[in-house]
Amino acid sequence: MSDEPQFRPLDDVVYGKVERVAPMLRRVIAENPSKFTYRGTGTYIVGEGEVAVIDPGPDLPSHRDALYAALKGERVTAIFVTHCHSDHSPLAAWLREETGAPTYAFGPHPPPDPADEEEQEELKEEISEGVKVEESIDVAFTPDVRVADGEIAARGPGWTIRGVHTPGHTSNHMCFEWAEEGVLFPGDHVMGWSTTVVSPPDGDMAAYIESLRKVAGRHDRVYWPTHGPSIPEPQGYVEALVRHRLQREQQVLDALRSGLTEIPAIVASLYANVDEKLHKPAGRSVLAHLVKLVDEGRVRVVDGDRPRLKSRYEPA
Repeated sequence: MSDEPQFRPLDDVVYGKVERVAPMLRRVIAENPSKFTYRGTGTYIVGEGEVAVIDPGPDLPSHRDALYAALKGERVTAIFVTHCHSDHSPLAAWLREETGAPTYAFGPHPPPDPADEEEQEELKEEISEGVKVEESIDVAFTPDVRVADGEIAARGPGWTIRGVHTPGHTSNHMCFEWAEEGVLFPGDHVMGWSTTVVSPPDGDMAAYIESLRKVAGRHDRVYWPTHGPSIPEPQGYVEALVRHRLQREQQVLDALRSGLTEIPAIVASLYANVDEKLHKPAGRSVLAHLVKLVDEGRVRVVDGDRPRLKSRYEPA
């Protein structure tokens, strides 16, 4: 079994067109491509006649119009949101108003901790330097129905949707299972085209790895992520993602043991072959690994403070 996940491209994207990707399953891709969203946000329509919508997507007029056309003649009875990044949840408000269907999610995004002000400013700086706002937070979204882990959220003809709480990418991230078809909609938890961003303070690498192991232990037949292609026989793929994260963790630890003490130096070493425009987001991933290592007692912050982007680190 490969130690690296085998990423696949998503070909022939036509924005604004509803595409039937499987029996009783359609997808509309928003025209919001970026280094975080790949070709764009894929909104899924589950069922026929009486349908559920998963991740309505960004508040773009073109995507709103495409969904309006795709849903003409259908009765929307449930709207599911995997998490509150601005490429997933904002259009839920319009769709709820348009259809009267309730929204379902684990919960709203937690308010920022005042102690995390420095990290929030760093993230704003990244956005201002070219990271598209799809990865910003939709603080306005609060679901009508909060779905607990393992709970059946809603049913319709041929579809039963159950919540699977998967914190890590965000603390409120939830995948949704389509029970009848053995399908999991993993949102950003697992993507077929790339690894997932885990960015503190809300992103948590320890929780993310544990959530990967959780879904790897399930018996889903196929994943349909919000970004990128479907993932058939996903268990082996997810296990490769876990190995990849643990390998990166070991590389961070080895970099510290070699004498590197600050995140920019670690990033320059580990991501030497990666476009420098991506080094700041990579730094947040390294920070996520360092937070986990500090919590486990394998690394310490030199000044004794909690882990930050500008902290200095050393092996414990």
